[in-house]
Amino acid sequence: MDETILQEIALARADVLARIAAAAKGAGRDAGSVQLVAVSKVQPEERIEAMLAAGQRIYGENRVQEAMTRWQPRREAGLDLELRLIGPLQSNKAKDAVALFDVIETLDREKLAAAMADASAKSGRAPRIYVQVNTGEEEQKAGVAAMEADAFIASARRDYGFAIEGLMCIPPADEPAGPHFALLAKIAARNGIAKLSMGMSADYETAVMFGATSVRVGSALFGARD
Repeated sequence: MDETILQEIALARADVLARIAAAAKGAGRDAGSVQLVAVSKVQPEERIEAMLAAGQRIYGENRVQEAMTRWQPRREAGLDLELRLIGPLQSNKAKDAVALFDVIETLDREKLAAAMADASAKSGRAPRIYVQVNTGEEEQKAGVAAMEADAFIASARRDYGFAIEGLMCIPPADEPAGPHFALLAKIAARNGIAKLSMGMSADYETAVMFGATSVRVGSALFGARD
């Protein structure tokens, strides 16, 4: 493996972890309360291998098929990994997603809840579940509307038996992220939900200050995608 890439990836990861720790300290939190999720979509294999060599074991993927191709062989070889689906999930891919991912962060509608519950029942495998909230109410983005989140969370628990572990959001790119992170934290608190997946390369430090328990970082770790 290219030593330059190994060093570059290791240094980038160490920098992100240091920034997370500093943001957590500034917010009066333990750095260990924030997990780093490396967003590995469309990354070349040499950079994935370098990130694994650096010790990173939690990865976020946007597409089920791409994730299966990348991670299934490594899983079968015994590599210890936590895989998170952080992109929109089609109901017809629920079976494959439930089989592969340890965490699905993008539950946002009844049809998908039904498909995931059915896949879990048939496979005996139950990924941890996050509800995605569309805090900016953007038409092009997945996620349940903030004003409908309480009712949807209640339905997911009551009708489908999900123990909702966390909430996830992606703030609008052209707005300050802080108010969106604060809104997500407020929804989580009133629903008794402890985990918050929020913050990406441009705003993960802000997310930590607002209570993120996991941040999804791609370009700040791997470099800009081609």
